[in-house]
Amino acid sequence: MPAKRSPARRPTMKDIAQRAGVSESAVSFALNDRPGVSEITRDRVRRVAEQLGWRPSTAARQLSGEGAATVGLVLARPADTLGVDSFFLQLISGIQEVLAERHLGLLFQVVEDIDDECAVYRRWWAEHRVDGVLVVDPRTDDARPDLLDELGLPAVVIGGAPDARHPGLSTVWADDAGAMAAVVDELSALGHSRIVHIAGLPGLAHTERRIRTLRAEAERRGLAEVRSVTTDYSDAEGAAVTRRVLEGGVVESGVAEGGLRPTALIYDNDVMAVAGVAAATELGFSVPGDVSVVAWEDSALCRMVKPWLSALSRDTVEFGRTAAKELTSLLDGGPARAVRVPVPRLISRESTGLCGA
Repeated sequence: MPAKRSPARRPTMKDIAQRAGVSESAVSFALNDRPGVSEITRDRVRRVAEQLGWRPSTAARQLSGEGAATVGLVLARPADTLGVDSFFLQLISGIQEVLAERHLGLLFQVVEDIDDECAVYRRWWAEHRVDGVLVVDPRTDDARPDLLDELGLPAVVIGGAPDARHPGLSTVWADDAGAMAAVVDELSALGHSRIVHIAGLPGLAHTERRIRTLRAEAERRGLAEVRSVTTDYSDAEGAAVTRRVLEGGVVESGVAEGGLRPTALIYDNDVMAVAGVAAATELGFSVPGDVSVVAWEDSALCRMVKPWLSALSRDTVEFGRTAAKELTSLLDGGPARAVRVPVPRLISRESTGLCGA
């Protein structure tokens, strides 16, 4: 039997000291950016550390109170809906780009509900597992900001409106109200007055903002047949609700409502929109001849279906980068801020057209 190979030996501060010709204490001062060594020595030590491939030990950082070199992200959503959600894949991609530049790790966990998410934060804080957290899916009645304030855990809320009650938390947010108003304006200009919004999860702050804005825009324009239906963001529910509304009824708040068939459908993500087009076609409706379709999140998926889908487009990767930069700023001692990203832009494609009903 071949001999078992010994694991590679990690370079230590002693190795750096020997190579640089200085004491171990001088290496510690230089690498931790502390006074006690000259700038010439500091530069030499850092060059040697880079040549040797030295990296600080996370365990040592924790013991010295310098942090875990890790940030956390908890998602309280059904796990089976994540694999098809392009928004979160792009968001995490942007987050990871920034964290990689800072040599920070990302600790990611999926849980059942907000109570479980809060329990994770408490455990991470007690165990010194993370230096800060990124919070997604703000709720209309949300216990997380109070908890994070209590724990003193640096946090950036992604997608929530600025919150004066929690000045210690940073916020990166998009103008969902402005985006919904732009969609309604476009559909109204095409002659559509019967619009159904096939929304995401109820209770999410951005879902409620979109629903409120749709109602306000409909009232302002005198559009009587406009309503929203909440879902779990999945293709299955997107298709099921599409069939229901096109066959003559909408279920909202658990109550069946009759109504005229809608001439336009707004979906809260690309996956539901694609499933909706398939469901409408199966029922014998043409898009956009009988019903126009708009997807909230633009993606390659919107250009892989016929007809190509009109969609709200934004740089989701940059959204993630912005959130991660705000968190690293907090970790560096910077102030909490509210940062608004550009309003999603409506791209009109083949799935929207003049109302023929």
